Amino acid sequence: QGKPENKRAGAMAAQSSEIDETMKKLTSHPGVIGFLVTNADGIPIRSSLDHAEAVQYAGLLTLLATKARAAVRELDSQNDVTFLRLRSKKHEILVAPDKEYLLMVIQNPQVKS
Repeated sequence: QGKPENKRAGAMAAQSSEIDETMKKLTSHPGVIGFLVTNADGIPIRSSLDHAEAVQYAGLLTLLATKARAAVRELDSQNDVTFLRLRSKKHEILVAPDKEYLLMVIQNPQVKS
């Protein structure tokens, strides 16, 4: 019979493979420039951006998501942020915050799918 550690390692490998496949699909969408996943502290843990760019986006957007969550909760303590969409002249940045992670996608809003 398999040891619990081996089962856990196998489950983690399958989950990692599933995440990789999802990120590959995400970056194949027209207009997607890159993605970034950070932990709750804003540390990049997975990214298609170069390291310096990932660190910059992570720091700034984690701060923005934290401020947005605080504002929403200040208005209604029973509410929470589920998604942020920020559009500038050049890019659109999508942020999906979760308890443990933040998923960020940077895309060109001009590209049609």
